[in-house]
Amino acid sequence: MPTVDIDPDELRNLTGRDDTDDEQLKEDLFGLGLEFEGRTEDGAFELEFAPDRLDRLSVEGVARSLGYQYGDSRGVHVPSTNSAEWTIEVDDSVPEERPYVTGAIIRDVNLDEDSLDSLIQLQEKLHATMGRKRAKGAIGIHDLTMVKGTAPTEGNPTIDYVGVEPDGDTFVPLDSNAEMTPADVLEEHPTGETYADLVSEYERYPAIYDDLGLFSFPPVINGQRTEVTTDSRDLFVEMTGTDQWTIDKMLNIVCYALAARGATIEEVTVNYPDHELVRPDLSTKTKTVAHSRIETILGIDLDPEDVIDLAERSGLDATKHTDGETDENESTITPLADRDGLEERDVSDGSSETQEDVAEPTDTLVYDVTIPPYRVDVLHPLDVIDDLGRAYGFNELEPRYPDVGTVGGRHERSRLERSVREQLVGLGFEDLLNFHMISEEENYERVDLDPDADVYGAGKPATIKGPYSEDFTMLRTWVTPSLLMVLERNTHRAYPQDLAEIGFTAEVDESQNTGVTERRRVGAALASHDAGYEDAKARLQALCRKFDVDLETPPAEHPTFISGRTASVVIDGEEVGVIGEVHPKVLVEHDLEVPVAGFEFDLAALQ
Repeated sequence: MPTVDIDPDELRNLTGRDDTDDEQLKEDLFGLGLEFEGRTEDGAFELEFAPDRLDRLSVEGVARSLGYQYGDSRGVHVPSTNSAEWTIEVDDSVPEERPYVTGAIIRDVNLDEDSLDSLIQLQEKLHATMGRKRAKGAIGIHDLTMVKGTAPTEGNPTIDYVGVEPDGDTFVPLDSNAEMTPADVLEEHPTGETYADLVSEYERYPAIYDDLGLFSFPPVINGQRTEVTTDSRDLFVEMTGTDQWTIDKMLNIVCYALAARGATIEEVTVNYPDHELVRPDLSTKTKTVAHSRIETILGIDLDPEDVIDLAERSGLDATKHTDGETDENESTITPLADRDGLEERDVSDGSSETQEDVAEPTDTLVYDVTIPPYRVDVLHPLDVIDDLGRAYGFNELEPRYPDVGTVGGRHERSRLERSVREQLVGLGFEDLLNFHMISEEENYERVDLDPDADVYGAGKPATIKGPYSEDFTMLRTWVTPSLLMVLERNTHRAYPQDLAEIGFTAEVDESQNTGVTERRRVGAALASHDAGYEDAKARLQALCRKFDVDLETPPAEHPTFISGRTASVVIDGEEVGVIGEVHPKVLVEHDLEVPVAGFEFDLAALQ
């Protein structure tokens, strides 16, 4: 899970709770779903957070959430904004691969070392999550006093977003003293080398100019001229990307963090060739939730006033309607004609969930709940109910037996899984529980597997439509890549390392009603200086004997394993898996310096 570093003293200062000790602070943070993972070398809290709550990527966002939890703040807060005095002019030459831009002016911000570090961390964490490592959205923050607007547009000084030739104009990038062209940056600058693959194939590179010339090369690096320091008081925040909705929401999160430092937000006009936007877009949205559903999900009885109170303590606003009445603003879907390139994210195209965003006419009591601009995670009424439950306190919910006429028991598959896991541990394996989600690179490329190949583990992936991270974009099709990732991250530990997992896998299958085939698979890996095919087969044979099934291992070919040291796993006459020694190319890709042998097969084969 992603982590964020939070200075506890800074958190106490922002919440006005100077007398709260560390242990109480940890408990309060846990109530928000932020788990304490330890301390950094500087003494900051390292907190694990839910990746959907991107507004908590900075100490300012965490302090805001604590303020609501403590009752010091209530309801939706939208910072006031000053009218636009600057314009971003989008030129026709902008690369079509990265056509969108947004921005804001920040006035009178008070930056010290701590707040500047927090801003930098927020920037990088947003890059890694919503921005998908800058591929979908990248943030540039500049000292406004060092920016000189070009010829005014309708009276406003103008900043130009354009496309430039790779060997065009020069500028001095951050952490450099030399003038460089964009092409030079990609070849010679460490940051440029890191992000070169994002733009290297473009015919023209994205660039931002003022009257003095090029000062930002998104999504790669800013210019040294506009570098932000603790002396900076007015900032220009610009974001470019492949999706307007994403960069607008990233901008909202940054604006809220800086507003918490006492800054004033000033709008910016964005002039596209065919339309105009005013940003930041701090408009709210609405979800409509039925009272009966809130009580059913939380399992408690609530008065309408209690629901409104819980909503306000969650940073939301709620208004009630009786007799199935709805209000004319309840829809959260922006008309296509008014979207201005925005990619709507609060509803699913054509899914049943979309219908739940409006009131159910059969209910006598519903609430229109207002969602603040920084909440990018509220996609469904259930997200609102989750907030209400947290405000109530999940620890305050009294457990009770469900009103059903059956007694629960362990499912047959669960009993099998538990039994197999116990046998694997008895055979010397360390039991693992990995994420079901993975990236295409890890699932296929790094193990030399073509998804279209007719081998075990291949198959069309079930991908995530809008992932928050490039590390988790699909459901894995087999377990072996996850085991290799664990070995890769534990090369500093002693060998042998014998790992096993019984895990969930999925692949697209049009013959299924759901369009996806789901399986539980048994995967195992043996890593040591003398690990080989025979060792893996001996463990597999022992496991099969325990479940009284017949095992055969006819020779086979698989790109992840060494030719001539690979076989199919055939149990009771059915081919259900693969066994072999991992190919040296795959070992090198994972920085493994010892041989690895392993096997994987379908759990159901042991029934």
